[in-house]
Amino acid sequence: MRVLLLLALFWPTLAGAESLVATRLIRATEVIAPGDIARRPEPVTGAASRPDQVIGLEARVAIYPGRPVRLADLGPAAVIERNELVQMVYRRGGVIIISEGRALGRGALGDTVTVMNLGSRQSVRGIVTTYGMVEVAGSAGSMP
Repeated sequence: MRVLLLLALFWPTLAGAESLVATRLIRATEVIAPGDIARRPEPVTGAASRPDQVIGLEARVAIYPGRPVRLADLGPAAVIERNELVQMVYRRGGVIIISEGRALGRGALGDTVTVMNLGSRQSVRGIVTTYGMVEVAGSAGSMP
């Protein structure tokens, strides 16, 4: 009995620790919902231990049923999809130019994506700021 007590005192992460596992096949790019995960009593290194750590995040790889949901396999959900029409915003001083473009990749808030300007057919890189909007070069005050 003393050995168990000492073990619980010196390894508090093991005492009562648990991990989350997938309840179904979660494909890459799917957003994790509450019904997609279940608790497993034994801890797994790198796996999430609380639902609030993973719900609403997007799977970067396929996660199979019964497998641990690892935090490294998750990321913010994309708000811009490849080939989606987006608003490109260019800001410099008091000048704001808004143009339509086509996203050439997926991106979550804060990600850098390449966007093709539909008017000029030139590709520029910008930062996803909100749903369907990308701030392009020059927005931080420097001209490319």
